[in-house]
Amino acid sequence: MTTAPDRQASLEARYRSLPADQRRRVITRARPETRAKLARIERQMAMDRSPGALAAVLTEGREKQAAHLDMIDSAFRRIAAGERLQVMLTCPPRHGKSQRASRWGPLWYLRRHPEHRVMIACYGADLADDHGRWVRDQLKEYSPTLGIKLHPASHAANRFDLEQRRGSSVRGGMVTAGVGGALNGKGFNLGIIDDPFKGHDDAASPAQRERIWEWYRSVFFTRRAPGASLILINTRWHEDDLSGRLLAHEPHRWLQIDLPALADSTEDPLHRPIGEPLWPDQYDAAELADIRESVGERVWYALYQQKPRPLEGGVWKWAWITGHRIKPEAWRGVTPTRVIVAVDHAGGDTLRNDEVGLVCAARDSEGDLYVLDDRSRTMGADAWGTEVCKLAIDRQADAIVVEKNFGGDMAAQVVRQAWSEMQRDGETNGLLMPSIIEVHAKQGKRLRAEPIAQLYKQGKVHHVGEHVELEGQMVTWIPGMDSPDRMDAAVHALTELADPAQEALGSQHYSDQRLRGRR
Repeated sequence: MTTAPDRQASLEARYRSLPADQRRRVITRARPETRAKLARIERQMAMDRSPGALAAVLTEGREKQAAHLDMIDSAFRRIAAGERLQVMLTCPPRHGKSQRASRWGPLWYLRRHPEHRVMIACYGADLADDHGRWVRDQLKEYSPTLGIKLHPASHAANRFDLEQRRGSSVRGGMVTAGVGGALNGKGFNLGIIDDPFKGHDDAASPAQRERIWEWYRSVFFTRRAPGASLILINTRWHEDDLSGRLLAHEPHRWLQIDLPALADSTEDPLHRPIGEPLWPDQYDAAELADIRESVGERVWYALYQQKPRPLEGGVWKWAWITGHRIKPEAWRGVTPTRVIVAVDHAGGDTLRNDEVGLVCAARDSEGDLYVLDDRSRTMGADAWGTEVCKLAIDRQADAIVVEKNFGGDMAAQVVRQAWSEMQRDGETNGLLMPSIIEVHAKQGKRLRAEPIAQLYKQGKVHHVGEHVELEGQMVTWIPGMDSPDRMDAAVHALTELADPAQEALGSQHYSDQRLRGRR
């Protein structure tokens, strides 16, 4: 025999399964007392939706929402739905990442899974306890609305339990700790590390970085329950910080949510155009420019762009790059006389997937040089030839510079074959194949790099937009070190463009008028 509570539960379940427009029609036609019940169900459904929706309900809309916070919410939804994720979240200060990922997120997760345990670790136990205290206080204040309760015998800020659900033998809750502290006897279904380093001095210490790495591997990671998920929130103070090491050792295990204050890549996770602020309602471009001027380039790139920059080396200086940079919009007013694509391919067995330097640069009639693109990435010979040709087509390059040191004319042949295949498939847009210029560049790196660095110093080279990885390689390279791929490719291109003795035609003359209209 079906009881009244069973019928009520069945009706509620049916209502919850309806699309939003149908639910609105039901509410509109319902009697006042039924409408009040349905409003409570709608409130519960909203709180189930995401951490941000829960925050909006409990704060009556005061908690702000934005596209980057939606991405954090999405990660929590996937974890709560049963996916085992390891999420790496990098985001500027004061953009709501800790409030969402270390407070509202854990509260929402515990509401969805009150039998699970959440662990939060921060650089200091006090900060971790603050997050735990906040979550605990929300549970106290909103317990009837949330539908979960604190266990009366366990409600300390750094460790509290929830009351067991009826019929369950498992008790969920939260524990907080300082990074580096002991976690004996404690485990988690969702583990969150929020800023493992206190600041620059902390992250700059090799001993401290090693201590945190060992703590993560031998203490924190071993506390996982089967199927547990991890979230790492980490300001990128140093290339070898916890995020850096994890990406070096196991990049395939991590879902990266990399959210710089200003978009600096065409692969921005929010599909922002380059230069667009992350949260313009709070920090618009003018505000971010003021912050950048106040904090300086090093802090700006670490805290706000999540691109840690090491100290300068001995050839390039940051000011030579940043002082003469132009915006992509300004490039539209420049008429190039030459455009060069340069590739620094992997030596030896080129069928391996290795980092390949791929840079495009140009020259104008006044002799100024412009770095337009850095499309360097890991790829094999079957891929980089095509990528070189695509870049040459996109920028209508007149020449492609390749290294001849490994494999004789192998590099030139890779490019020619890729161009032929693209031409056959109708992808070259009727353009002439760029001239192939082969260089012997493995000797005398300093002799090639220093003249180009001097052009930077003189303000003759302009980076169009920001090329973070390339610029990092330039300013940290010291003669005697192996020269990195992106830098080598840039030097190849700029060297070809910089020689005015060749009638602006580089190392060889053209007989096919490919430069017509560029002067």
